[in-house]
Amino acid sequence: MSEKSQTIYLDNVVLPAKILNDIEAVCKEKKLNQNQKEKLIQAIKKEYLNCSFEPGEAIGIVSAQSISEPATQMTMRTFHFAGSSGIQVTLGLPRLIEIFDAKKEPTTSTMTLYLKKKYNNKTDSERVADMITEKNLRNYLETVSLDLVNKNIKIKFKKIKKSDIKDIVDKLQKKTKNYKISVKETTLMIESKEKKLTIKDLQRIKKKLLDLAVSGMPDVKNAIVVKEADDWVIKTLGSNFLKVQHYKEIDFMRSYTNNVHELANVLGIEAARSALIKETKNTMKQQGLDIDVRHIMLVADTMTFTGVIKPVGRYGVAGMKQSILTRAGFEETIKHLVKASVRQEEDTFNAIFDNVMINQPVPVGTGMFDLIAKLGEE
Repeated sequence: MSEKSQTIYLDNVVLPAKILNDIEAVCKEKKLNQNQKEKLIQAIKKEYLNCSFEPGEAIGIVSAQSISEPATQMTMRTFHFAGSSGIQVTLGLPRLIEIFDAKKEPTTSTMTLYLKKKYNNKTDSERVADMITEKNLRNYLETVSLDLVNKNIKIKFKKIKKSDIKDIVDKLQKKTKNYKISVKETTLMIESKEKKLTIKDLQRIKKKLLDLAVSGMPDVKNAIVVKEADDWVIKTLGSNFLKVQHYKEIDFMRSYTNNVHELANVLGIEAARSALIKETKNTMKQQGLDIDVRHIMLVADTMTFTGVIKPVGRYGVAGMKQSILTRAGFEETIKHLVKASVRQEEDTFNAIFDNVMINQPVPVGTGMFDLIAKLGEE
């Protein structure tokens, strides 16, 4: 192709609005004249064309191969200890399986919490980290004893504020309806409403009460403070993203959790899609693998386009396939064939897998088109 014809061809390429805005910003920053700007646009158009896929390309197959092939080279079991307190974070192949299986609860749920400018210092960050860490009743006790005669439990608090004792008692009363709770100075008396109690029953009640969470953010088991550039960041073991927005010190707009389902519930499906992409990229990056982000984006789009997060499996993406033979070829073959016959479904053979099964040309690439010829008389 000559330079002139190539220029005419590139002139017909329409760039997305975001790229055009980025070009304008760069030209303004670098103070480029009109001629330089045109050259930059032509170079970007050429690169844009190189990054585009041709009509009829089987991008689903390419994406599956591009992600799964390097994923098989991953370390089978990988854990990362974040910070001096040793918060263990699951990475590698186990984390990748969690993401694509859309597990409701990851093995290790974590949050990264940023603080507002006013509280962005070591003292406040440590105070907030301590404040959000979930604490059980046992964390506030000095002594605990069983009164076997009166069949009750006596708890003596450590030296804490009276307001804190009041808060603890209020939470205990909300969470325990079968117990009579009374407090005198720093001593708490808990009496069960059940009349016939054995020593074993008292021991069981004591253990249950000591394990009750009475302060902090539910499910946040640990929190550490790390310095990242100019920010004091709180990293947590356990996640409760819905409660984060109720703390005035935390910058909710910058905070993040690796629990994708939580993000979907709090911020919506688009946020969950972005989290799926981010988590997959980070997992691959930890293993030193470089995968084109568009493959990951395609998988994330497929998992979230229905408005809810679907796993890549028989109960999710694979189970939603329109083709009967494609569904049957993945797992549970008999079930899909019987269901299709009962419902009188038809297979239109528009997919790749079903055409391969019956030895027909697949409808991708040149297989997308039929050749129609009008032959003249000899």
